[in-house]
Amino acid sequence: MAAWIKSRFLDFDRRVDGAVTFFLRHYGKTKFMVAMSKKAQYFGLENLFLKGPKAFIYFFIFYLIRDTILYIIIPIGFAKFIE
Repeated sequence: MAAWIKSRFLDFDRRVDGAVTFFLRHYGKTKFMVAMSKKAQYFGLENLFLKGPKAFIYFFIFYLIRDTILYIIIPIGFAKFIE
């Protein structure tokens, strides 16, 4: 049964070009966020902002939303569910 579920999941993942496994592997990061993280490590945050303020703001907002969901909303939901 588990092998059947896994094969169905991998089949679906192949149809969406590996988006599901990418999302799970990078804990909710988009490809844009991964690329910007690498650039932030290479250039530093100030230089990254000076290279493209609009992209930097999108990057910051995506991380803010992702972290809010992962570290605040989901744990509160589990806590309410367990109560």
